[in-house]
Amino acid sequence: MRVLGVDPGLTRCGIGVVDGAPGRRLTLIHVDVVRTPAELDLSQRLLAIEQAIEAAIETTAPDCMAVERVFSQHNLRTVMGTAQAGAIALVAAARRGIPVTLHTPSEVKASVTGHGRADKDQVATMVTRLLGLTHTPRPADATDALALAICHLWRGEISTRLADAAAASPRPRIPRTAAQARPAPGRRVAVGGPR
Repeated sequence: MRVLGVDPGLTRCGIGVVDGAPGRRLTLIHVDVVRTPAELDLSQRLLAIEQAIEAAIETTAPDCMAVERVFSQHNLRTVMGTAQAGAIALVAAARRGIPVTLHTPSEVKASVTGHGRADKDQVATMVTRLLGLTHTPRPADATDALALAICHLWRGEISTRLADAAAASPRPRIPRTAAQARPAPGRRVAVGGPR
């Protein structure tokens, strides 16, 4: 399976593509960091990010996309930029019919390093080892994007299978009205626990 990982950000947006499967060797396919200067108009910055993601999709043909889930930060401007860049990735994937999964930073760290509170250097070291690279991709946005792809390769496939299995199983009928919820006449209904 080939996964495109996106570490969203308005100033720097990491894009990494990894090929592999659980228990198999991982292969680096593509890595890039899109930089947009703060002086540019917001629409131009988002356009540059969108074009880079589209180019990565076009050249690498990923099976799915993994995007970092935006979490609460103290700096509202940072959160907004991250959310906007993440939304651009979601739109690019939707345009091509590519399934997207969102992963939290701690989920990615735990998947790649074994510890959900690992620091950036620990993540970078493990990404370098797991991909068999001689040099660590820089800046950290590059390794974060690759870590997202690796996390999805290892966790996402299992999550997808579980979701598919849950969707295939029969669901209990939930009454839409109070009348539908009432028992049939003459039928006893137990209320409360055992006596």
